[in-house]
Amino acid sequence: MKQVLFFTILLSAILPVHASAQDKISTSIEQEIINLSRQKWLWMADKKADTLAALFHEKSMFVHMGGSWGKEQEINVIKSGGIHYKKADIHEVSVKIIGNTAILLNRITLLAVVGGNEVTNPFMVTEVYIKESGKWLLGSLSFTRLIGQ
Repeated sequence: MKQVLFFTILLSAILPVHASAQDKISTSIEQEIINLSRQKWLWMADKKADTLAALFHEKSMFVHMGGSWGKEQEINVIKSGGIHYKKADIHEVSVKIIGNTAILLNRITLLAVVGGNEVTNPFMVTEVYIKESGKWLLGSLSFTRLIGQ
């Protein structure tokens, strides 16, 4: 009986510490993803296509108001200036980690030049990152225009 009581007390003391440590790890990973996403917006504004190419997974997909395409076309659009992501004002960010996948939601106001026209749009942007070989890569970037914003 004493042994059962001892192990019960021991487990109740250890489990909250383990959960707390797990929360800190998760929070650290979430912050890493948030920082990576913010850096990505700066690279997009600066048209750093080669840097972005290293971030984008080979099989990455991009969804815009005017269509969807893969990595090569996204890089070409950025290089050519077909879309110039001038400035993303980030209003809200949330991150969920599922195994080696991170899903980030950004509510932003995007100032961009599209086809030579400067436009500002409110978006909810979904970014999906996959951790491969110890490195986070962007697997998907999707823009959903918010109505009434």
